[in-house]
Amino acid sequence: MKNLLVTGYRAHELGIYNNKHEGIPYIRQAIISRLIPLLEEGLEWVITPGQYGVDLWACEAAIELRRQYPALKCSILTAFSNPEEQWKEDKKAYYQDLISKVDFYASVSKEPYKGPWQFAARDELLFRKTDGILLVYDEEMGEASPKYIKQRALKKQAIEDYTVITIGAEEIQAIADEDHQNLEEESTAQDDILW
Repeated sequence: MKNLLVTGYRAHELGIYNNKHEGIPYIRQAIISRLIPLLEEGLEWVITPGQYGVDLWACEAAIELRRQYPALKCSILTAFSNPEEQWKEDKKAYYQDLISKVDFYASVSKEPYKGPWQFAARDELLFRKTDGILLVYDEEMGEASPKYIKQRALKKQAIEDYTVITIGAEEIQAIADEDHQNLEEESTAQDDILW
């Protein structure tokens, strides 16, 4: 697999409204843990739709992985121009910073938002340009926007060689639990040193 679409929940679907939320690093770590084996097998591009949430955290993960895998490239392909136009200033600044760090940024439609057809055109291009998808989505948590992209990915997988990889809530929770356990062990070890 050379090109991987990475997407999933929008931040608000997870109850995340800023970049300081404690869950973001665990989501990013789950993405990294899934990307590493793919990179070892020849993954070249991480491609996202660039919506605020998993898409942008995946870009951060890819940028972080470049230290270890300098050949990795990252792309944002949005449905329409200036998707961040209505965002708050801190989110706009974050988005602009990420755009400056990716290898390729483009909008499928050069116009501002006009209608849902722009999302359909973007998704068509994303599926055409990728060999598989890494989707952060857990159906047991209820329906959300990733449901539709998962349905499309499964249809594509049924008719051609297209890989579908998912990350669910349990996997992210396991990473958070392990991190909390490590912090507790470090704290206990430091207490032992102090006494």
